[in-house]
Amino acid sequence: MPATRDAAAPRVHVRGVDRSGSLCFDQWLRHGDDPHRVLLAGGWQIDSLVSITTLRTPDVEIALDYRVARVPAQQPEAYDVPRAPGLIVADGERPVRFQRVAAYAVVTSDRGTLMSQASRRTGVAGQWGLPGGGLDADEDPDDAVVREVWEETGQHVQLSGPLDVVTQHWVGRAPSGRLEDFHAIRLVYRAGCATPTDPVVHDVGGTTAASAWMDGWQIGRVRVTRWAQPLLSRSYA
Repeated sequence: MPATRDAAAPRVHVRGVDRSGSLCFDQWLRHGDDPHRVLLAGGWQIDSLVSITTLRTPDVEIALDYRVARVPAQQPEAYDVPRAPGLIVADGERPVRFQRVAAYAVVTSDRGTLMSQASRRTGVAGQWGLPGGGLDADEDPDDAVVREVWEETGQHVQLSGPLDVVTQHWVGRAPSGRLEDFHAIRLVYRAGCATPTDPVVHDVGGTTAASAWMDGWQIGRVRVTRWAQPLLSRSYA
């Protein structure tokens, strides 16, 4: 079954740059795949994420450029696509493949780390994570994350570079109720906020219920969505 994408979502491809600065790998990120697995399967180990670049071809595309080193190729292990907890599927109901590209940021300031709480429109209601969201049509990811952070928290931020790309693949229901084989591609940036204020959610009725500045002790006492947990500690490296 071919994958569909968010109406605004561009195609994403994974590129590797070796120590000499030469492009040594270039492959589309297929439905359900992850950049780390893709590169390892091609015989390349990731050293760092160099850039997230928008390519203005006839259709907007995003290139993920990684600095890589040659290693023995590792074929990815097969896995069963996980299902959302409590998911009920009717007889004969088949999930629609759907891919979504979104941009997020680990934002820090002298008030701590900026966090957003998921609303009831999501499958992780009440959990805290990173501010961000889906790209608008033809929108650059770095513009999207600045816009999304403001909509969810009211903060004006300055990006300091890419942090990582995190993917998730599961079967669950969209807010509309549609059963989806969902592939989330999350582009994550480092960012700072020079003039932090009390956070406020401007996108009322969306996927964000609340936002807050938190220190490490406070973050340790709330439920943090699983995919964001390792990024919070890495952001200070």
